[in-house]
Amino acid sequence: MSTTINVNNLIEIRKTGLQALREALGPVGMVRFIQQFENGYGDYTKEKYQQPDRTVEEIDSMLKK
Repeated sequence: MSTTINVNNLIEIRKTGLQALREALGPVGMVRFIQQFENGYGDYTKEKYQQPDRTVEEIDSMLKK
């Protein structure tokens, strides 16, 4: 089945693309594919050093709260 898509209509492109992904990959595969393109934010490398070092006991206590 051939479908004509208006490539100037972003909503139509998105809808048709998601439908094609769902049909080809199934719902779970479609979501996993889309997740590959999610942009993160922040600077992980910089931020990881701003967190205080915690002991296992401190982390356990935080989790129990």
